[in-house]
Amino acid sequence: MLNPQKHQFLEEKIKDLIVPAHKVAHVQLGNSLEHALLVLIKSRYSAVPVLDLSYKIHGQISKTMILEKILGIERIEYEKLDQYKVEDTMDPQIPRLKETDDLFRALELSINHPYVCIEDNDGVFVGILTRRAILAAVYQYLRTET
Repeated sequence: MLNPQKHQFLEEKIKDLIVPAHKVAHVQLGNSLEHALLVLIKSRYSAVPVLDLSYKIHGQISKTMILEKILGIERIEYEKLDQYKVEDTMDPQIPRLKETDDLFRALELSINHPYVCIEDNDGVFVGILTRRAILAAVYQYLRTET
């Protein structure tokens, strides 16, 4: 059983750890895979959120997903990058949190994901919570408790 201080720490809200939407690289529905790959390469991220024109979250796309889509039998078919759209390739099943969710839930989701998208009650993209930010908060907490 957790002691009260640890329990309180894990129930803290994630709001202060969120990278705001305006600082997060993303692509939109309707973008070509070529554009998505350029965003991924320029940002140096392996995956980014996919949003619509209203900034609602629809999924995520990664370099691996794009490469799998253009992988031919004998070679990578780069010429197909502009033939496919982001929505043809993205993963719509991604974890999401609200700003009011607690650190424990965020920690649970970050086990299998490098970041978790944060949305408001209308599904509008607020930002991301990175595994790095969660681990830094846990590390800081543990350092001050010992």
